[in-house]
Amino acid sequence: MAKDAKIYVAGHRGMVGSSIVRELKRQGYSNIITRTHKELDLCRQAAVEDFFAQERPEYVFLAAAKVGGIVANSEALADFMYENMLLEMNVIHAAWKNGCKKLEFLGSSCIYPRLAPQPMPEGCLLTGELEKTNEAYALAKISGLKYCEFLNRQYGTNYISVMPTNLYGPNDNYHPTHSHVLPALIRRFHEAKEEGLDSVTCWGDGSPLREFLYVDDLANLCVFLMNHYSGNETVNAGTGKEISIKRLAELVAEIVGYRGKILWDGTKPNGTPRKLLDVSKAAGLGWNYRTELADGIRLAYEDFLHNPMRAER
Repeated sequence: MAKDAKIYVAGHRGMVGSSIVRELKRQGYSNIITRTHKELDLCRQAAVEDFFAQERPEYVFLAAAKVGGIVANSEALADFMYENMLLEMNVIHAAWKNGCKKLEFLGSSCIYPRLAPQPMPEGCLLTGELEKTNEAYALAKISGLKYCEFLNRQYGTNYISVMPTNLYGPNDNYHPTHSHVLPALIRRFHEAKEEGLDSVTCWGDGSPLREFLYVDDLANLCVFLMNHYSGNETVNAGTGKEISIKRLAELVAEIVGYRGKILWDGTKPNGTPRKLLDVSKAAGLGWNYRTELADGIRLAYEDFLHNPMRAER
């Protein structure tokens, strides 16, 4: 991408999109287009097509999505599938119709089978049953990456897909029931410390293993891939390291400064037992993550403390 190329970042107010905008500016890109949801509802096809026809961006980072943790995914299956499929198809199709040079689609590691081989290579996609707790979101994301692949094959476009592991960092969602595990733990332990609680009860038994990538590292990879990768197969984005939810909770409590007991409610779902990405493809292209988990959690906690809008109930 030329430094003055016209770049549209869809979802620029979210954690991923805002990080991509920061990274683009850090690298000297100056012609970045954004629209708020109020200005452009990506679920409205006509509005999206009008926007692309008028602005004609050369490059698109599709980071917009309806996201949430286990509770949100379980309670709103239809909403997660419908809204994500609508917005991604609208953006990808409008980009193709208006001659976009390159588009990067942001997905999620939940696209891989529940019992996929570990670590999960890109090639294990659609080789087994999905995790039921986020099946609707996964199916929507699979549809988006497949549509990019099919456009490449049928029309010779240059659209790529990136599948991040669990993300965290600045501008995260700290909602008490609709957030992902790491920001949820930050909030729970912070509030427990403030209220002087003797114990905090977490969901499941703490045994699942998870991988976490600091969002600014993902943004760096996204810009790197836009400049250095083309291909139909998606690229995994992660650290190649995993941690149990039990150990994660202990680490977050330590960083937040909570000294009480951590209890576990085994009647609540654990989710997928293990989700570790094979990141050898990204490494082979010359990219590696920078931020270690403990350092990233400290930065995320600082963000939580200084962004009261993200701590609303």
